[in-house]
Amino acid sequence: MPEANARKVAVIGAALDLGAGRRGVDMGPSAIRYAGLDDRLEELGVRCSDWGNVETAVAEAAESGRSDARFLAEIKETCERIAGAVTRAVTSGRTPVVLGGDHSIALGTLGGMAAVHGPGAVLWLDAHGDLNTPETSPSGNVHGMPLGAALGRAPDVFASEAWTLPAVDHERVVLLGVRSLDDGEREYVRDRGIAVYTMSELDRRGIEPALREALERVEGAPFLHLSLDMDVVDPEVAPGVGTPVRGGLSYREAHLAMELVAESGLLASLEIVEVNPILDRGNETAALGVELVASAFGARIL
Repeated sequence: MPEANARKVAVIGAALDLGAGRRGVDMGPSAIRYAGLDDRLEELGVRCSDWGNVETAVAEAAESGRSDARFLAEIKETCERIAGAVTRAVTSGRTPVVLGGDHSIALGTLGGMAAVHGPGAVLWLDAHGDLNTPETSPSGNVHGMPLGAALGRAPDVFASEAWTLPAVDHERVVLLGVRSLDDGEREYVRDRGIAVYTMSELDRRGIEPALREALERVEGAPFLHLSLDMDVVDPEVAPGVGTPVRGGLSYREAHLAMELVAESGLLASLEIVEVNPILDRGNETAALGVELVASAFGARIL
């Protein structure tokens, strides 16, 4: 694909696990790099520049703060650094590829994209909705809130000079692969008409028609961001994730989703999150993540 051959990518790491309830996803960026991300993208003709990791706080040196949004101040500082790096990447003609870390980093990625383009679209591939606010969250873990934050929920809590909220348009948000929603998330989805393709619906309809429909929904947005939480894939295939939920996408379904995104030509930014090497088998979840990113950038069997 000539588009892929001309593409330039900035890899931005965010070794953050303060938003999660389980430690270990801070090692995700290293695991993904070790699995050969840069080399795989270069094989596709993508010019890849690794910008290293943004500075992050660690739990041992930080106060957890408010119980309904633990480590919020430190997470926002990290997201502000991510947003700055994403903005620099976009304005220099590079596609940001952000490596998490827990899913709270998405506020920084989406904030940085919106700072350049205005509110855009997102394909949110995840077992969970991540639509909570501090008020609705059962756990107080911020990695369950970034999409809600980007949509402008609890704007006073998530406000920052690094971005404006909302960072995404609710009419151009698609959740895919969902199989676990909290009560507050269900209510919000119903009230706002957010597009959600649960695993039950994907089982009935198939991944291809659902993805094509999703891509039609997001077409025309100022940007399309792909947020890939590796727990969207079934834990039999991707065991090394922070919050596994059985019954996820198969290996081939995940690849087909990425291939369809590549074919659309709409992808403007991508992140891959929640890889936990402590829980993995031989780094296979990170290796699968690299394969999926490659598919999103145009890798094909023939």
